[in-house]
Amino acid sequence: MKEPGFWHVRDLRSRAAAPITRMILTPLAALYAWAGEDRIRKTAPFKADIPVICIGNLTVGGTGKTPVVQSLRAALTEKGYRAASLSRGYKGELKGPLQVDMSLHTAKDVGDEPLMLAASGEAWIGADREAAARLMQDAGVDVILMDDGHQNPTLHKDLSIVVIDGGNPCGNGFVFPKGPLREPITTGLARADGVIIMGKLAHPLPDLADLSIPVIETAITPRGSAPDGPLVAFAGIGRPQKFFDTLTQAGAVLADAVPFPDHHTFSEADIKYLRTLASERNARLITTEKDFVRLTEAQRDDMLAFPVHIDLSQSYIDALLAPVLKQLP
Repeated sequence: MKEPGFWHVRDLRSRAAAPITRMILTPLAALYAWAGEDRIRKTAPFKADIPVICIGNLTVGGTGKTPVVQSLRAALTEKGYRAASLSRGYKGELKGPLQVDMSLHTAKDVGDEPLMLAASGEAWIGADREAAARLMQDAGVDVILMDDGHQNPTLHKDLSIVVIDGGNPCGNGFVFPKGPLREPITTGLARADGVIIMGKLAHPLPDLADLSIPVIETAITPRGSAPDGPLVAFAGIGRPQKFFDTLTQAGAVLADAVPFPDHHTFSEADIKYLRTLASERNARLITTEKDFVRLTEAQRDDMLAFPVHIDLSQSYIDALLAPVLKQLP
């Protein structure tokens, strides 16, 4: 879905903040928040025999969770553990549980994020988190890193890390559909064991002030320099502007930038438009790794993917993983 503009207007007195619409949606937001809390309260989660680390967020849309999963999975792998990611497989036709195989599966099968995760390590999908966890532990996985699921109570979490987009931490501060929050900030943070803020906070979050858990500020950074020459960038992620800004900061010359909705499936008409735009600008097309895996082989022709990662020091990683490392041999 395309997020309504008023979700991200913090001046609640302005017309752009849609005060009448917010007033109408207030009962629905209260019901949504209550239903989420009630589900968590009443659900008895399955406790796997192996540790489960959840990397989630408090808002609808992307915040940079997947790069965090990649970094923590890599850190655990370097320590000698068989660490694997677990995703729901959003927008994929296969429900799992199954291990993602890049030689067999496409983004249409398993979703874009699991396929991207499979490019750098072991990745699984499973709409049923309990069934997936059982299969993964039976397959010999040592640690599960669950990509998303902070609000899903079906699987016990040994460690819950919340990722916050510093540039747009909570939108207008209201719960869906009145705003972009999946649950009230204080409620979500009360179940967190660590917080990662992607980029500098655009405005203070008082809810973070009194937390006794690790709160780490980092950023998504390029793996290399930007390609030379003019570029037309496009992205179908939670906040496309974040990708465009990253490119510019890496020295890219953007002739144009085209945003699409999160997890957008690119049609032939989209690709034709992008190629025409690039031709008019005498530029090359560039996109995110997550968008790149959603493209067909023919659509990828002459397109560039811009790889990024998060800048987490070993000390920060050890601080985040400490509760789980104590459980591992």
